[in-house]
Amino acid sequence: MISQPSNISSPSSPLIPYQSLFVPITCSCNSVTATFGSLSAANLTYTIKGGDTFYLVSTRNFQNLTTYQSVEVFNPSSVPTRLKIGDEIVFPIFCKCPNETQAKTGVNYLVSYVFQPYDNLSLVASRFGVRTHDINNMNGNKIYPFDTIFIPVNKLLVLPQPKAPSAASPGNAEKKRAIVGLAIGLGICGIIFNFFFVVLLYRDVFSKKRDMERPEDNQKIQFNRPGMLMKGNEVNLMADVSDCLDKYRVFNIEELREATDCFDESCLIQGSVYKGSINGGIYAIKKMKWNACEELKILQKVNHGNLVKLEGFCIDPEHTTCYLVYEFIENGCLYSWLHQNNNGKLNWKTRLRIAIDVANGLQYIHEHARPKVVHKDIKSGSILLDSNMRAKIANFGLAKSGCNTITMHIVGTQGYIAPEYVADGVVLTKMDVFSFGVVLLKLVSGREAIGEGGKLL
Repeated sequence: MISQPSNISSPSSPLIPYQSLFVPITCSCNSVTATFGSLSAANLTYTIKGGDTFYLVSTRNFQNLTTYQSVEVFNPSSVPTRLKIGDEIVFPIFCKCPNETQAKTGVNYLVSYVFQPYDNLSLVASRFGVRTHDINNMNGNKIYPFDTIFIPVNKLLVLPQPKAPSAASPGNAEKKRAIVGLAIGLGICGIIFNFFFVVLLYRDVFSKKRDMERPEDNQKIQFNRPGMLMKGNEVNLMADVSDCLDKYRVFNIEELREATDCFDESCLIQGSVYKGSINGGIYAIKKMKWNACEELKILQKVNHGNLVKLEGFCIDPEHTTCYLVYEFIENGCLYSWLHQNNNGKLNWKTRLRIAIDVANGLQYIHEHARPKVVHKDIKSGSILLDSNMRAKIANFGLAKSGCNTITMHIVGTQGYIAPEYVADGVVLTKMDVFSFGVVLLKLVSGREAIGEGGKLL
């Protein structure tokens, strides 16, 4: 059932890392709740293991073919923060079947495809042999990274399958490919269930095995300039961020210099963040010293629409500098909208939506990230507004992974710091909630966090 649609000659053929597969599953229409309505999905039962969360299983095991919010809806009796090893949880894998009209026009299958950050519609359409117009008609014009989209096709894509090597080669070990989740449904009108295929890439097991077998690889990586080998701090930092290599693009320092006109002041957004253009894309480039590993480790574990997305990073050993490359958020920070009056006024509907967006982002890092993440610097300057005036939380430089730790140095922005944190130094999610309360007061009043004479809002 797997080998034939996956273009594999024999079911006993050995698999190799990153090999794409079509896996058939059963899809049906599910009536969920009065609010949620019905959802076409394949209900796969998963047994919870140690360290699992709804979010991790949705993004790692099922590769964004479902969302943790949908998992919560399908499992109303399960509390996400109280999962136990052995719990049986239903994960709804998104899928669809061609309707009668589509079938008459030759659409035999709808491919459930997870749109990747590096994708564009033309590339996806070309891969599946369809027009971008067909994809837009099926999914609308607004498609974002990690959205599950449905691609109408009349025949299955023939997967090119590489030959399994007899021995592992260094070239294979160095290849880094993005994970693609893919599902294809066989649309047969008039029957309740239809077969779907899911492409799951065998990543975790193989990558872990590869790291165990070839620990010397990390020592061989070179940076940015031909012949420049890592040593000292460079090696230590690379070891710290080695888990990020497969997930993020590693930029060359020359790319960033060209993008920012050698970090000219005209490209400076704020502080040490620059605006740059790379291959037609606009990015926010944050210049840091050798203290970026903690931020990188946190950012690689989170993925949410109300958090600013990290696109990649760059290490410049010559100047002992690290650069984090983020998506560029068009409308700047909330602080400028509230206090600098350069961009116009925010109406009440927009202010409420901003508050809800920030609350959703905080709920995600507090309740769904594992381990929990405490931002430690929630403020109007850390909240960015995109082209649709939707809010995204940024600036994870002070963030802490895990709770109930005690810090020797109190950090944060005056006016937003929770009094209990000042008193005992214990890092709790409550400190973010306190800061969020100050942001809410600012949204309602339009006043600064600290007024004249140092009076706190």
